[in-house]
Amino acid sequence: MTTLLDAARAWRDQDPDAETRAELDALIARAEAGEPAPLADRFAARLAFGTAGLRGELGAGPNRMNRVLVTQAAAGLAAYLAERAGGETPTVVVGYDGRRNSEVFARDSAEIFAGAGLRAVLLPRTLPTPVLAFAVRHLDAAAGVMVTASHNPPNDNGYKVYLGDADGGSQIVSPADGRIAACIDRVAAGDIRDLPRVTGYEIAPESVVTAYVAQTSAVAPAPAGAAGLRWVYTAMHGVGWETLSRILAAAGYPAPVTVDAQLHPDAAFPTVSFPNPEEPGAMDLAFETAREARAELVLANDPDADRLAVAVPDADAPGGWRRLTGNQIGLLLGWRAARHAAASGAGATATLACSLVSSPGLAAIAEHYGLGFTATLTGFKWISRAPGLVYGFEEALGYLVNPETVRDKDGISAAAAMLGLVSEARGEGRSLQDLLDEFDRTFGSFASDQISVRVEDVGTIAQIMRALRAQHPETIGTVAVQRVDDLLNGFEDLPPGDVLRLWLADGSRVIVRPSGTEPKLKLYLDVRGDDPADAASRLAVLHEGAQAMLERLA
Repeated sequence: MTTLLDAARAWRDQDPDAETRAELDALIARAEAGEPAPLADRFAARLAFGTAGLRGELGAGPNRMNRVLVTQAAAGLAAYLAERAGGETPTVVVGYDGRRNSEVFARDSAEIFAGAGLRAVLLPRTLPTPVLAFAVRHLDAAAGVMVTASHNPPNDNGYKVYLGDADGGSQIVSPADGRIAACIDRVAAGDIRDLPRVTGYEIAPESVVTAYVAQTSAVAPAPAGAAGLRWVYTAMHGVGWETLSRILAAAGYPAPVTVDAQLHPDAAFPTVSFPNPEEPGAMDLAFETAREARAELVLANDPDADRLAVAVPDADAPGGWRRLTGNQIGLLLGWRAARHAAASGAGATATLACSLVSSPGLAAIAEHYGLGFTATLTGFKWISRAPGLVYGFEEALGYLVNPETVRDKDGISAAAAMLGLVSEARGEGRSLQDLLDEFDRTFGSFASDQISVRVEDVGTIAQIMRALRAQHPETIGTVAVQRVDDLLNGFEDLPPGDVLRLWLADGSRVIVRPSGTEPKLKLYLDVRGDDPADAASRLAVLHEGAQAMLERLA
């Protein structure tokens, strides 16, 4: 108990935030009164810095996101960049979204970077994550930091790191994450009050945002079919609208009907229980707006605008609107990219890439057009590094349509590309559903599903993965398991990952992996049918078998 109290007091004494200091004072008092568990939870572990940077719930102590933890992370990153620079002065650009404490964490980071002798550049206001990723390349920076928790719950925040130079503006991967973490650990052994701070960091000029707008609006200039398009947009209480609206004007698209209650940043996310377009109910206001506007299309960004959701009218769906899956959107945009690459004569030097849990339909597109194809571990830190990349996606609503501009998923440029597709189809008298039907006729009917299990104890996930490795299932449902690929120690060209890939005798696929950002175990199901009805039937059988397998293991 004495050690716990000493650690808590030392953390409190260096904390510059009055709110989290008071929080720790209250927890210390409870511990002294014989209730140590809440305080112990804050100090039982430290939010781990990895390839996803940092992400967690706001609060006091090393097991939460707060100003002490972020300052330590910034100082550790600064030390890593100084070592890597070989005597040069690295540039670090910092961005932030509209979540609680995002701007505070960003300014703390900029002060620490500047105090460490780096050139620190802070973006001028709340902006989408893709603008920060763009700025790393545009400013020829050694690194970038985006303070965001993307689509996590309202009381979360995070710290995402990009590297420039040879990494090209992609998110960090191993071994950089481990080296940065080691630098952070050295800083954490001291007191952040001893770290030099400089408030005279640079504010990025507006020309950085203007350059992003110009390059992104060039992704898909509005064709004639865009005239009169009725569509709805929601920013999900995030930061996407200001930037997207400028791109729409520059590219020539008609302005959308906006979901006004969700249009501007609001860290409380008052109209959604979970600010993720994939979650049930998150797009209900958008659908209500679309019904009133008699719209043809709904587009939604997540709060930091690096993801895109798309919905279409469907008389058979509840409320008359159906959200497309991430795989459906990803395949449509991949088809578009493949046509452009083939038309340019790029051939096999152009590569389509997706995460290994995303639809195998992208490989079929690449084969059809004679392009290269790469499957990677999950995350755009891997997808963005595919050689010859012209397009990449993952099923969780992430799309990289303009790799020369942004080496990360980008919901703004993906929105422009989708508007281009829809408008071209309108010019031919067709709808987005007509494009989906044509895709099925051309490449086959790919159908995907996901089973996601949220747990209270993350140890449960490790137990299930161990059980699966100890004894591979012989069947899933009534279909035999033909082969199991275990990526734990790497597999073929894939680096190590906690992933099992099960191939079934009928060509179906089941992938099992823990979530990288949430306490969830995820199963990804994929089938290919002769037509949509056949694919749906196969998928239903696979889902039932996978669910039964999971229940036995749990």
